[in-house]
Amino acid sequence: MTGIALPHRTVLADSVYETVKALIMDHTLEPDAKINIDALTRLLEVSHTPVREALARLESDGLVVKLPLRGYSISPLLTRKEFEDLYELRLLLEPPSARRAAEAMTPEGRQALQEEMASCGEAPSGSHYEDYKAITAHDARLHDLIMALAGNAAIRLALERTHSHLHLFRLHYGSRIGSRALEEHQAIVTALVAGDPAEAESAMRTHLERARDRLSAAFE
Repeated sequence: MTGIALPHRTVLADSVYETVKALIMDHTLEPDAKINIDALTRLLEVSHTPVREALARLESDGLVVKLPLRGYSISPLLTRKEFEDLYELRLLLEPPSARRAAEAMTPEGRQALQEEMASCGEAPSGSHYEDYKAITAHDARLHDLIMALAGNAAIRLALERTHSHLHLFRLHYGSRIGSRALEEHQAIVTALVAGDPAEAESAMRTHLERARDRLSAAFE
């Protein structure tokens, strides 16, 4: 790999973090590979400090693993069993949480949901992380917002710690996946804004089941 020019006018640590994350999401740094920090500093043309800070953040995202006396390595991709377990957990927690969010809906909540949907108007066509990272961030924000509106901090934290948006999009991204996800997000938001608990629960369940079915192709 040749040197990578980092974005200007941004905090260096954030730039290094986003750049290394993109290398992982695009599989330029391959799953299970050991990370050579010296090679990364040369690639990014930075010192060791921002690289180590970025790796610490990526460890908290679950994208890298630190082993005692062995340094960092790239986290493996989800296995089929881990993938199925993740969706089982989400299906247990998120549909009833969407119901509770609809029951507790406020004008401020409606506005926040509508603003979040407006933040990601269309699905990108590119398959590189730089192309689709905006929809990844939208996916994480929307699902977290719904959990916040539901009012159960324990469930919200449990789902946040899975970092599911990163690990699932890391398996595969395509424009059809993105466009269908946005359509399903809109159906959930419409039900929530209307204050319809049954429809919000149903729309969330449908979204998760369809997303599971779309992404399961990564294991075929």
